[in-house]
Amino acid sequence: MTTFNDREKAAEAKFSHDQETEFKVMARRNKLLGLWVAEHLNIAGDEAEAYAREVVKSDFDRPGDEDVFEKVWGDLQAKNIDLSEHRVRRHMTDLLQEAHRQIVEESQ
Repeated sequence: MTTFNDREKAAEAKFSHDQETEFKVMARRNKLLGLWVAEHLNIAGDEAEAYAREVVKSDFDRPGDEDVFEKVWGDLQAKNIDLSEHRVRRHMTDLLQEAHRQIVEESQ
């Protein structure tokens, strides 16, 4: 029975680790997205960092990426920034890969 318990604990630990990693990756992606959008909004320095934190916080509104997209898209539209919806969504996907790479490197 000990082997089964050990396997169960290992599986739980892996699941927990995977969930924590996924959370970190999404938060990093959202921060990177916020900094990218801040550039387009002509926001720099501490204000850009504060904006990026707002983008990270927007992910807690609803499950999925739509709350984050709606936040940045609304801000871009409010300032009449000429970026397509496709480009913003594509950049979100690209940044997800970059965020994953960064988090994996940091954990090694």
